[in-house]
Amino acid sequence: MTLAEVIDDHFLRRYRELLDAEDAAFDELEHAYEDGDRAHFDADLEAWKEAINRKLDFLQRRGVQVSVSVTV
Repeated sequence: MTLAEVIDDHFLRRYRELLDAEDAAFDELEHAYEDGDRAHFDADLEAWKEAINRKLDFLQRRGVQVSVSVTV
């Protein structure tokens, strides 16, 4: 199945939901950072990473291959 065949109304709607969830989680993380609230920052960091993983899992299940490279 090609990528064009994977993308339909359901795909776009679900992906938008996942993007919005990631954005909301990042906003919370940003606020905790700005407030210097370490306990909330740690929890919000985990929530943000989970949101990213849900998005990537969704894409993978739909056959969309995503390369991620991380340098530290």
